[in-house]
Amino acid sequence: MVQKAKILLVDDRPENLLALEAILSALDQTLVRASSGEEALKALLTDDFAVILLDVQMPGMDGFETAAHIKRRERTRDIPIIFLTAINHGPHHTFRGYAAGAVDYISKPFDPWVLRAKVSVFVELYMKNCQLREQAALLRLQLEGGNQAEAGAGREPAGLLAELSARLAAVEEQAEALSKQLDDDAADAAAVATAAHLERKLTGLRRALDALEPGTGGGSQTLPSQS
Repeated sequence: MVQKAKILLVDDRPENLLALEAILSALDQTLVRASSGEEALKALLTDDFAVILLDVQMPGMDGFETAAHIKRRERTRDIPIIFLTAINHGPHHTFRGYAAGAVDYISKPFDPWVLRAKVSVFVELYMKNCQLREQAALLRLQLEGGNQAEAGAGREPAGLLAELSARLAAVEEQAEALSKQLDDDAADAAAVATAAHLERKLTGLRRALDALEPGTGGGSQTLPSQS
């Protein structure tokens, strides 16, 4: 069973959080509320999130300061942040949002369909990355088992290799479809770049898996980085 992705909603006004939940409920993912920047940072200490929707104007720690803390942490710095704001002070204000590490900056009132579509892209990318990490973990176990087999009987467990290859092929197909969809929809540059990074990691993992095929001498193959 594929686990649901978590989406962090950060806003000091309960009615805004309720509206976001209504808009994003159709994605069928886990929505986590935070009513302040401090509460958001606490949630990020223990859970992994696909994307963060962050209100700019909040009492105490505002959205810009919260984003700065998120980007300074190694664990959370790569989580996409979408800023939501009811105020508009021109290009300088928007630039400050992007400078703080946001992948998008949306002014209220926003189109619910557009927001849901943007969030869904980052959820899909997150899920593909999770699948890729799972395949990498299985492949790492296979590499370790292959080294042990060489020291003993000198045989690779072909059944597990075939299963790994089939699983990876499914992720490759889904990633290719997602990349094509992003190209066709003229999506955000950040989403396109993330998808390209995912495809590069898939290519590296496929090469490592192919190197384990009988006759390739891949027992000492090194896995690509999954960071």
